[in-house]
Amino acid sequence: MQLVIHSNRRSSFTDRVAMFVRIALAMALWFVLNAYPTQAQEKSPSPEPNRDRRAAASVTSAPKSEKQLAEERKARDAARKRGEITFDDLKFDIEKDGAFKKEMITKEIEELNKKTVKLRGFILPTSVFQQSGIKQFVLVRDNQECCFGPGAALYDCVIIEMQAGKTATFSTRVVSVKGRLEIDSESFRYPDGGHYAIYKMTAEEVK
Repeated sequence: MQLVIHSNRRSSFTDRVAMFVRIALAMALWFVLNAYPTQAQEKSPSPEPNRDRRAAASVTSAPKSEKQLAEERKARDAARKRGEITFDDLKFDIEKDGAFKKEMITKEIEELNKKTVKLRGFILPTSVFQQSGIKQFVLVRDNQECCFGPGAALYDCVIIEMQAGKTATFSTRVVSVKGRLEIDSESFRYPDGGHYAIYKMTAEEVK
C-alpha cells in the first residue's frame, strides 16, 4: 500500500512539472512573437488620424438605459443559476500587474468555487502542441494573446485540465467548456512568486 501511495504522489508531481513546462514554453513563444513584428507590420503605413477618429466614432454605442442594464443583470443571474457563466463573472478588482491577494475574490466569485459550470472562450494556440487529443490548455476571454502572461488580467484566463479519459480538439472558434471550476492561488506561479493564473477547471467536455 505504501508503494502505491508513493507512486501516485510521484505521478501527480510529474504532471504538475509537465504543466509548468508547457506554460513556460507558451510564454516564451508569446514573447518571441511580440518582440519581432512581421515584415507586413513593419511596412504598413500608419493610419490617418481622421480615419481613426471616424472609425472610433462609428463603433461608439449610446449609453445603456437603466432598464437595459436591469434586463442584462436579470439575464446574467438566470444564466448563473443554470451554471452558465462568462469571464465577466470571474472579474475582480486588481491593478494591472498588481499582486494578487485572496481578499480580492468577491462573494459572487467564491460561490462558483468547486461548482460545475459552462464557460465560453478561446483555446490559446500557444498553450497546445497538437490538434487533437489535447489534455491541457489555457482558455482565454478572446482570441488575442494579450489575455495570458505578463501584463494580462488574471481573471481573463482559466487553466483547463481534461478529466481522465477525456480530450479536446483545437479550434480557432469560440468553444464552450464544461467542468468543475476552482480558485487555485498556489499552483500557477512564476519563479518570483507572482501569479500567471488563479482559476483552473477540470473539464468533462469541450464543444
